[in-house]
Amino acid sequence: MDAYVVECKDRFEKTVTALKGNLAKLRSGRANPAMLEGIKCDYYGEKMDITSLCSISVPEPRQILVKPYSREDVKTVGTALAAANLGINPQVEADCIRLLIPPMTEETRKDIVKKAKALGEEAKVAVRNIRRDTLSLLKEDDSMSDDYKETVEKDIQKELENVNKTIDETIAQKTKEVMSI
Repeated sequence: MDAYVVECKDRFEKTVTALKGNLAKLRSGRANPAMLEGIKCDYYGEKMDITSLCSISVPEPRQILVKPYSREDVKTVGTALAAANLGINPQVEADCIRLLIPPMTEETRKDIVKKAKALGEEAKVAVRNIRRDTLSLLKEDDSMSDDYKETVEKDIQKELENVNKTIDETIAQKTKEVMSI
């Protein structure tokens, strides 16, 4: 396989991985520790990721248990969770914080599906931009024949179609997960 195709395929895979990470952060009616990724907490004057300060577990399907490694951090972690706009009120206890995930309404489910589809469209645009950039680099390369360039373009287009199918399947899976009660 040509180096252009390999690099393009690698960048496509990174885009799909980023999409899956973003989709994991969306609520789905079930407790998911990935919902808390990216939340920053004030830790002695510095902003640190909440996942590095706490152990996060799911004791029940609709509950997340956040247990800071240090008891002194319970209040600051609770404040960070409240400020994160998750739509969930954290219940601060002596040495841990409970997040009870409320059941989602039909309207909330539809909003989350819209967000998921928007993320899918962003991923498709990113993939098309990667293809465009790679094809422009390919056209500037004078070391290969025009026939070979056409073959490489076809291979890149084939990879793009596969990635778009993967993105569609990922969005459909998330939609099914969110819409199931």
